[in-house]
Amino acid sequence: MYNINEINGGELESKLSQNNTIYVVDVREDDEVAQGMIPGAVHIPLQKIPESINHLPEDRELVIVCRVGMRSMNACLFLKQYGFEHVSNLSDGMLGWTGEIVV
Repeated sequence: MYNINEINGGELESKLSQNNTIYVVDVREDDEVAQGMIPGAVHIPLQKIPESINHLPEDRELVIVCRVGMRSMNACLFLKQYGFEHVSNLSDGMLGWTGEIVV
């Protein structure tokens, strides 16, 4: 089993304000993303993560986001299996995100 780092919305908001190298990946479905995303996040629905793996930067910290933190945890586990070292799960998902969103 892989140890997945978890951060909450407040921690991510703070990190993003200090560090522009974090790569946020939103794995929600299109209709969920249409309600708003974290600014700068890249939308890759969960089922498309396997085919998108070669487009993700292995040299940056990845933070994976979904609605409540379960799908993103699955994506984190998948990415760890494929050698991604710096992967974090947004533990409270978009429900815990109080920062800015873009539509």
